[in-house]
Amino acid sequence: MKKLLEKLNIIPNSTLHQKLENEEALRRQVTALFGVLSSVHGADKLVLRAGKLEALNLMRSSDLTDRVIALQRIVFENPNITERPSKEQIPEILQEVEEALADMLARRSVEAELEAKVNEKMQERHEEYLQEIRTQLIKEKTGPENAQTLKKYAKLEKLEHIRLTGSTLELVRPQALDDIVGQEKGIRSLISKLASPFPQHVIIYGPPGVGKTTAARIALKEAAQLSSTPFAADAPFVEVDGTTLRWDPRDITNPLLGSVHDPIYQGARRDLADTAIPEPKPGLVTEAHGGVLFIDEIGELDPVLQNKLLKVLEDKRVQFDSPYFDPDDPNVPKYIKKLFEEGAPADFILVGATTRDPSEINPALRSRCAEVFFEPLVPQQVEQIVEGAAARLGVSIESGVAELIARYTVEGRKAVNVLSDAYGLLKYKEGKLNRELNVLGVQDVEEVLQMGRLHPYVRRKDRERSEVGRVNGLGVVGFLGSVIEIEAVAFPAAEKGKGRLRFNDTAGSMAKDSVFNAAAVFRRVTGQDLADFDVHINAVGGGRIDGPSAGIAIFLAVYSAVTAKPVPQWIGITGEISIQGRVKPVGGIVEKIFGARQAGLTHVLVPEENAPDVPNDTTEIQVTTVNTIEDVLALVFGEQIEKVS
Repeated sequence: MKKLLEKLNIIPNSTLHQKLENEEALRRQVTALFGVLSSVHGADKLVLRAGKLEALNLMRSSDLTDRVIALQRIVFENPNITERPSKEQIPEILQEVEEALADMLARRSVEAELEAKVNEKMQERHEEYLQEIRTQLIKEKTGPENAQTLKKYAKLEKLEHIRLTGSTLELVRPQALDDIVGQEKGIRSLISKLASPFPQHVIIYGPPGVGKTTAARIALKEAAQLSSTPFAADAPFVEVDGTTLRWDPRDITNPLLGSVHDPIYQGARRDLADTAIPEPKPGLVTEAHGGVLFIDEIGELDPVLQNKLLKVLEDKRVQFDSPYFDPDDPNVPKYIKKLFEEGAPADFILVGATTRDPSEINPALRSRCAEVFFEPLVPQQVEQIVEGAAARLGVSIESGVAELIARYTVEGRKAVNVLSDAYGLLKYKEGKLNRELNVLGVQDVEEVLQMGRLHPYVRRKDRERSEVGRVNGLGVVGFLGSVIEIEAVAFPAAEKGKGRLRFNDTAGSMAKDSVFNAAAVFRRVTGQDLADFDVHINAVGGGRIDGPSAGIAIFLAVYSAVTAKPVPQWIGITGEISIQGRVKPVGGIVEKIFGARQAGLTHVLVPEENAPDVPNDTTEIQVTTVNTIEDVLALVFGEQIEKVS
């Protein structure tokens, strides 16, 4: 038969067989693709999908072309595909269908993976949420405490019941204004500022350890008892040290004025941070509202912070700001909204204390404050403080103890510390000797002074004699006056007119100018040229002399050295000298008179223009004013000032 067909030139057997095989392969491929679609969509959904796309009959047809068209409509979701492909186009169409199915399967795989992860995360969040609910229920039932926190609380409570002793300073601290020694004028001035129906801001100037802080605290208590005062009986007294008030210029932290804890960077309270609400934190100025804010060493406060404080003093409120605050957010608590919109109240009286000179304090701050001055303590006052402290400690002191301590310090606080150390040493000896020692002696204090390597504040010298070329000048360091010993020697120059003039290099340029002024006045007074002498001037101790106030003292030292006239050593001298011989005014008269009295001087010469600065109660010392160099010479060398008896 085969040979017959070949002879009749009908389809060759090999070609017919190949075509039949190709068509069968395409059918199997189409069937396989329908199987993939069925696995992707499901048999039922595939039938519904084919029905919607008008491909159901085509899909069930036995014709290969119909099934290919059905496959196209279902895969590409296009019911408008009607073009019947040729046998040659079917493989290419099936290739496109396979690629589309591959994309679909890949997408389905990614979606399934993502969905699995989403489900996993949702399950985790669900478990966390359930755990939070359980924790919240436990807290609501038992409170914020747990076994660990209760254990720590019990430990703190146990520590609270362990006490060694109270502070000595607290024990001997004055409890009334009358107990503060040596500051009667300053205290009256301070209480007058606070007791008024319209109290004023105050700056207290004075050396350390004279009772500035204690006076301010007691003055508030005294003022609060008056019926006319605006202070309540329980008015707060907030004390802070200006040297420790550090702050961030970005206002992230400001313990004095207050700051805002932003929810992102600083971490506000958790319930606020979760809702992105900033939390204002009022500062010490709000804590002092209705009372006194006492800033010790206010001169050390940062200048920018001082300016911010001045703004609060004017407004009597502290304003807060934050880019995270939304006034329309319904989740914002009322108190936070009020703080941002109205600010925190800060109506208080500022009392600042400083050991600086008034000229070193911010002028804007000074202009808003009344100024009160506390005086340095004299030895008799230090002795009185020591005796009072000993009475409060309940210890008897030997005669001479208070006087000894007063020689080594002019600070009340330091004097009390020395007494306290000596008291501790006495108790130590009691334990060693196993017997009670009733009296604190001079030897105990001397041992404490030696262990502390303390030196006498003022070394009193023989003031009842006169010396050539030696003069007691007066200076000021802080609020304390001191005696500056100026000495000079003079020799005829080896060659006339070529003498040398030497002065301490460390004394300062203004002191050297005073030397040249003294040389000009010396020639004017004596008619002699100082260039005919080799003169060496020395400030004993090599201290720096700020300002021209040693001019008169330098002139007298040179004059005495050249003329060999002795200068009485019981006299202290201060004043600037002009080249015309006039005595010009200087500063620090009160402090200089105090320093002269401490050093045992009995007479002080001051410029006549400084007469209003001389205090009224210059006991134990005589103050004389001078106008010209002739007045000085007449008083010093004309024996118009009597020698100390």
